[in-house]
Amino acid sequence: MKVLKFGGTSVGSAQRIKEVAKLVTARGCNIIVLSAMSGTTNTLVEISDYLYKKNIDGAKETVNALEAKYMRTIDELYSTPEAKEEATREIKACFNYIRSFTKDIFTLFEEKEILAQGELMSTALMNIYLKEQGVNSVLLPALEYMRTDKNAEPDSQYIRQKLTAQFDKHQGADLYITQGYICRNAYGEIDNLQRGGSDYTASLIGAAINADEIEIWTDIDGMHNNDPRFVEGTQPVHQLHFEEAAELAYFGAKILHPTCILPAKLNNIPVRLLNTMQPDAPGTLIHNQQSAHIIKAVAAKDNITAIKIKSGRMLLAYGFLRKVFEIFETYQTPIDMIATSEVGVSVT
Repeated sequence: MKVLKFGGTSVGSAQRIKEVAKLVTARGCNIIVLSAMSGTTNTLVEISDYLYKKNIDGAKETVNALEAKYMRTIDELYSTPEAKEEATREIKACFNYIRSFTKDIFTLFEEKEILAQGELMSTALMNIYLKEQGVNSVLLPALEYMRTDKNAEPDSQYIRQKLTAQFDKHQGADLYITQGYICRNAYGEIDNLQRGGSDYTASLIGAAINADEIEIWTDIDGMHNNDPRFVEGTQPVHQLHFEEAAELAYFGAKILHPTCILPAKLNNIPVRLLNTMQPDAPGTLIHNQQSAHIIKAVAAKDNITAIKIKSGRMLLAYGFLRKVFEIFETYQTPIDMIATSEVGVSVT
């Protein structure tokens, strides 16, 4: 069994949902992880910002506009009255839930509950469409198995146990649909795996079920050898080691979330980056096999700060670097690169 993750652009319209549904039904019984429809999470953040500022009218107007977009999608997506009615009921329930937050105190906890609605709606739309097409699909609610511990790290044992229980409960399905990004924390509250966390969800699920492969479907055909937004004529890199992919992701390759790499790497599960617009393209395969003496790609990262620290007391001294790193640790600031000499250290 494979895990197939589709980003917001891949399910960003009724036509895109139809194409993804056709793609996944042709690939056998797998787990499908979906992000929110493109633009939804940003709009939900905007709604939350209005609520923080007590601008209730602004929040309601934005909610109404987003709901109207989803109603148009429903009209375009389904052909039977029964499917349209079910989808309308599900989507309206989500938007009524969002509206309930315009009456009370609004905090970070309420914001996370609002942000979760995007993935809940996209998976509901997909699951109802697949059933309309005669596919025996099952919706696995991520909030019932995806959990982080008190350190905000994924609780791998809990995820594996709960997912196994879900599969035992729904045996014989053609497809399994679930939400990316969202989870519960150690206290049972709705939380998330941060922006881009749908990649992380796919990797965690793949590790939990020991998947054959994890496929990340986006709107670009793999990880390129340079940034196609700035450089013309770039080409996809066909194979990368996990560490190479992690560095490229960290230093600017937006196609893959950096945290996605670790669970797959530790469990030796290949990750394949594919393009929903060109499903026949080979994409990029990320695995544990090294290939030496090859420059595969160049990456660039914006908003870098370089700090140069010079001190005569560093010469022939010990403990200086430790003190420097303790300061960054205190402020939870990661260091990208470091260069040292006998009398100084430079970090980015």
